[in-house]
Amino acid sequence: MPVSVVAYREHVIVDSAVYRHGKRVPVDCHSHDYAALRAAADMEHHAFVWVGLYEPSHLELADIAAAFNLHDLAVEDAVVAHQRPKLELYDESIFMVLKTLWYVDEDDAVETGEINLFVGKDFVITVRHGRGSQLKDARRALEQQQAVLDHGPSAVVYAVCDTVVDGYLAVVEELQTDVDEVETSVFSDRRTNDSTRIYTLKREIAEVRRAVLPLREPIRRFTAGTVPGIEEASGPFFRDVGDHLAQAAETVDTLDSLLSSAFEAHLARISVQQNDDMRKISAGAALVVVPTLIAGIYGMNFDHMPELKWLLGYPFALLLMVGSSAGLLWFFKRSGWL
Repeated sequence: MPVSVVAYREHVIVDSAVYRHGKRVPVDCHSHDYAALRAAADMEHHAFVWVGLYEPSHLELADIAAAFNLHDLAVEDAVVAHQRPKLELYDESIFMVLKTLWYVDEDDAVETGEINLFVGKDFVITVRHGRGSQLKDARRALEQQQAVLDHGPSAVVYAVCDTVVDGYLAVVEELQTDVDEVETSVFSDRRTNDSTRIYTLKREIAEVRRAVLPLREPIRRFTAGTVPGIEEASGPFFRDVGDHLAQAAETVDTLDSLLSSAFEAHLARISVQQNDDMRKISAGAALVVVPTLIAGIYGMNFDHMPELKWLLGYPFALLLMVGSSAGLLWFFKRSGWL
């Protein structure tokens, strides 16, 4: 095998290890020698292999598929990615897809990644795409919990699901902050243009919903212990994940409803502001029209007009203009038009 390919494989493999009774077992083989890793697990009682990969190519994943008898369709889905969250059962393994989420606050954007899990009685293979929900910390934390890791592959599935769902909660919390900011802006005294941000947030919430909602059914099945290869005793752990997932789903629905209400309120405020502007324009026009009317009447060139020869006619006309304008101004102020 060419050296460049070996180097690339080392980069793709995040970690690989054999675990027995909740503890990591040292093995005398290379990290990408998958057949030797599985053979080492078979030699140990109650042992399994956990291989973590990051964006492998089809050729690299084909080696693992051959060593662990993975189904071709599942392997193709794991390489291509961009799959919907789902759980599929095969003869000797299960295949699970989870969407990972992280939040970019500067753009009000939810970015997505993907984790694919191949789970058998003596192995777990995690294939990660995107930079969200890194599993190094999850593996490290799980290795510190021997009692949990002793559940075998079921414990790894729980740890991955728990990490992903915790990421959902973090994203939902960020969205909650942004929705609160939008509500404050919409109902502030300032003139704001919140429609663009509301649309952006609703689009990102839809992205979160596409990750959260399809995952509820697989977690429910794990909780009920109806999935072959997932220990029934691990049900309470998945129940905790399910609670967090339900919390995320409920919050997403609430935020979407709040944004819809905020958008309606924003449109209503725009309508009120436009009516207020029209009142002010009309009042301003009236303040100009009445003096203009008086000036127009007194400017007519007729011989027989009242007060045409009157000495105080000009001051009286000016006083009439000022008085009428002042009266209109008082009336508009009192009625709230100005």
